Amino acid sequence: MKYLLPITAALFLAASQAQPALAQNGANNLVKQALAAEGGADALRALKGVAIKAEAKYWGPEQSEKAGGEPRFYGDANITVTWDLARGMARTELDRDQKYPAAEKLKYTETVLPSMGMLTNQQGANSAMSGVRLATHLRELTRASPTLLLAAIDDPKSVGAMGPQKLGKQSLPAVSLTAGGTKFTVLFDSKTHLPAAIRTRDDDNIAGDSNYDLVLDDWKPVGGVKIAHSLTYKINDIDVAKLTYKEVTANPPIATNAFDIPDAVKSAAKAPATGNVPYQWVIRRQYLARYADTDAIIYPPGGSLKLVELAPNVQHVQGAGANNLIVAMKDHLVVFDAPYGELQSRMVIDLAKAKYPGKPIKTLVLTHHHNDHAGGTRAFVAEGAQVIVGSPSKAYVDMMLKRPHTVVMDELQKKPRAAKSVVEVKDQTSLKDDTEEIRLYNIPNPHAQGYLLVHVAKANVVYVTDLVSPRGQVDRTTGTVAVGDALKKYGITGATIAGGHGTIAKQSDITPALSAEAAPR
Repeated sequence: MKYLLPITAALFLAASQAQPALAQNGANNLVKQALAAEGGADALRALKGVAIKAEAKYWGPEQSEKAGGEPRFYGDANITVTWDLARGMARTELDRDQKYPAAEKLKYTETVLPSMGMLTNQQGANSAMSGVRLATHLRELTRASPTLLLAAIDDPKSVGAMGPQKLGKQSLPAVSLTAGGTKFTVLFDSKTHLPAAIRTRDDDNIAGDSNYDLVLDDWKPVGGVKIAHSLTYKINDIDVAKLTYKEVTANPPIATNAFDIPDAVKSAAKAPATGNVPYQWVIRRQYLARYADTDAIIYPPGGSLKLVELAPNVQHVQGAGANNLIVAMKDHLVVFDAPYGELQSRMVIDLAKAKYPGKPIKTLVLTHHHNDHAGGTRAFVAEGAQVIVGSPSKAYVDMMLKRPHTVVMDELQKKPRAAKSVVEVKDQTSLKDDTEEIRLYNIPNPHAQGYLLVHVAKANVVYVTDLVSPRGQVDRTTGTVAVGDALKKYGITGATIAGGHGTIAKQSDITPALSAEAAPR
């Protein structure tokens, strides 16, 4: 009996040591099967470059017409890629037919090297790519590379065992694979053994910890290997982009100057950013065609946020891609909108505290749910603010506040606290004390359901996001007319219009843009 315990312990130890080895062998076998299905390692190594002609479509769940509703369709594109796989260089020419937020034609070229990137606009002008954009582009080239799995045999330590992973309703075998400095999860088709999806865990300013997947399908032979011709990008199983390869040429002749970058651009070039790169912001603002290519993320190089006083107790926060408004009540502050994410919200909180010491931020009002105006909500909740939204957006904001943010820890994740409440405005309401009255109107408009128009009554300031964006001349659109109808309905005249984008305008100066009737010629 005295020998039983040591023998049992030894058997248990041997079994426990064998399990990781078996799991690792299983991971290696998945990679070997996939390489074989793609044409074999030797054939993949012989693939030094590709030329691709593709069609693309883009969508944005973060810009949906209704909170949590169908993603907004952004537009189409024709794409031509010249890709030197061996040297990690690519030139991507995009010809885009944008439908939202404005109908416009966009043509530009992205040239990417491992150490720098360049943008070339339709007029042929070149500029250096920001470090965050370059890092994002390089990561996505690695993800989509037809030779990605070679990293597994070039560095066996880059492969890790994993359990099955969910993709939609499927449960698929998977491995972890570190390539190009990124840890990917590679999911495999159980029947074909080909890669089914290449996943990263990303931070999203609305959804928090998120699966970002490249789903691969329609594999066709090209130059002795198989290459996926259908590439669908998904955030948490929701489509955000789809590329369909129309032509793929293996080992095309590539001009010696294909990836040349002028000296003037080289001198301004940034290295790929490291650390907490805001990948989803970079990717999906580019899909929207409203990306500001700056390492400062929210404002141009050398820029800053600043307070512009519109009245003694009303401050317009300008300088970023999107603005806030701060109204000082008798014993507290009300802030309007929470653009981008915690970065801007934290700056706004600090500016507000410095301007109005001793007054806590009691209320955050969101004009609407789009991520460029609501992505920083959690930072204000971490400060103890109540959130006010237009109906029917409450459930969406509740979800946003409950989602974990562990990929990039924010203040609410570090110090969890429940929102005091998320209050929904169905029609109209007011916030009032001896100092000021703020009237909130849920107005019909073409941009988003649950949209709140803000009127700071005593100061006679109207805060309006997206429907009117004062930047020089304001043209008449369905959005400006919706604002004009609301101002007329509620008897607002002579107001200062403060934009959620842009700066300010006088109501009297933009009357033609606000009118449903075209101005006489």
